[in-house]
Parts: sequence; C-alpha cells; structure tokens
Amino acid sequence: MEDFMVRESQLSALPPKRRKQAEKLLELIRKVMEGEKDHYIHTPADVFQAVATDLVGLDKEHFMILILNTKNRILSKEVISIGTLNSAIVHPREVFKPAIIKGAASLICTHNHPSGDPTPTVEDIRLTERLIQAGEILGIDVLDHVVIGTEGYVSLREQGMI
Repeated sequence: MEDFMVRESQLSALPPKRRKQAEKLLELIRKVMEGEKDHYIHTPADVFQAVATDLVGLDKEHFMILILNTKNRILSKEVISIGTLNSAIVHPREVFKPAIIKGAASLICTHNHPSGDPTPTVEDIRLTERLIQAGEILGIDVLDHVVIGTEGYVSLREQGMI
C-alpha cells in the first residue's frame, strides 16, 4: 500500500465529477489491497460508511438494501432499483426477495438523492412504513432507511420519521 499514494492536490486538480470517480476507484483499490473486513452496522454512520462509495455522486436514484444477520453483520448489499433523477420504483417483493434467499434477520434500506440533499421526501417515509409492515409479516426487521446525499445522510429512524 505504501507504493500507492495519491496526494489531495492531485485529486483537487480534477473536475468535480472525475474527482468523485477517482475517489470511488481509490476506495475500491484500498478495499482490495487491504482485504474486505466484516462490516457490522450499529449506527446510521455505519450505514453511510458501508454505502457511500456506492451511492454518493450518482446521477440517478439507486435504492439499495443491506442484508444483515442476527449480529447486524452485512451479509450482502443489493441494488433493488435504479430510477431517474428524482425517483426510483421500489416494490416490497423486490426488496424482500434477496433478503429471504440470503436468510436475513433484518435489513436496512438506503438510497441516494442525486440532488445531493439527503432530506427524506414524503414518498421515502411512506415507502419505509410499507416495507416495515411487509417485514413484520415476513419476520424480517426493517431497522432503518438512510438517505444519502453529497451533503451527508439522514436516518429516518434517528429523526423519528418512522
């Protein structure tokens, strides 16, 4: 890893879109070189850390779930839907199918807002409530829904929205 160094000044010289791409690539290289460690989710910040490289800076909404075991270790990250600039169609059956197949105890929903503003919409809240109800029927807890933006993240659970 010592042979592989990139200075902040080198990245700052790139246009914003290329810089984000370069940062994502560097994060991927770092993960491969260090070996991916088990990720456990205890806070919304853990969710942000687990998905930021996947979701920040995209120009379309991507709805993703983190499938967790009983100890909140990430078993899998699954992209459920890729939408448009400001919406993604998400149906409970598509959300829970991979969770059932992988034997999930729980899951966390997350998606990006291409605008960069992570403030949840009314539709985000309604969808999350619907997924929580479906999860109760299936015996898979929906622990949270974390909205990701370039300005950070917002946890619906932490904000008392669900």
